Amino acid sequence: MRLKLRARILSAAAALLAIAMTAPAVSDEASDNLAAPESFAAIADTAARSASLFSEAGKVLTHPRCVNCHPAGDRPRQGDVRPLHQPPVERGEDGFGLPAMRCSICHQAANFERAGVPGNPGWHLAPHEMGCEGKTLAQICEQIKDPARNGGRSLEDIVHHVGEDHLVGWAWAPGGDRRPAPGTQAQAGALLDAWVKTGAICPN
Repeated sequence: MRLKLRARILSAAAALLAIAMTAPAVSDEASDNLAAPESFAAIADTAARSASLFSEAGKVLTHPRCVNCHPAGDRPRQGDVRPLHQPPVERGEDGFGLPAMRCSICHQAANFERAGVPGNPGWHLAPHEMGCEGKTLAQICEQIKDPARNGGRSLEDIVHHVGEDHLVGWAWAPGGDRRPAPGTQAQAGALLDAWVKTGAICPN
């Protein structure tokens, strides 16, 4: 009797494990894609359409690939669960690390897959005033529109930064077991471009 019960328990556990390994979570699947700007055309109210476009682009702006290098403090985070960076590096005066531990010491011109270390020629942290960690999407939106908190950029510069910047583009090819940002860099840029052209309205 006990053997039969044990066999049933093991069989059920194996079935659950198989389901877990083959069926991705719904939220994970949804976050891998970005809707095209045209798909918002049915929203008649321009302000509402603009806010919705930014909310869609927000899937990228709030993704670990972006937030990890836009921290609230002086230490970056890493990975998908976002622990503090190890080794314990700090921003430094120019965002490229402290004199004794510059970002480029470990982060080379490209991903070093053998060691799982990400790389890009311009690897560094965003300026402190551009930190978005812990902020709501509405707060990030207002920050992006403020030249005093966005690196002195115009809205058109922001579109270019997200849609074409080489370092930002790393977010879609992060290497290792890191999840890339949703959609593509071009799609993210197109969403922000449509957002600007519809009035750059922030979501509530």
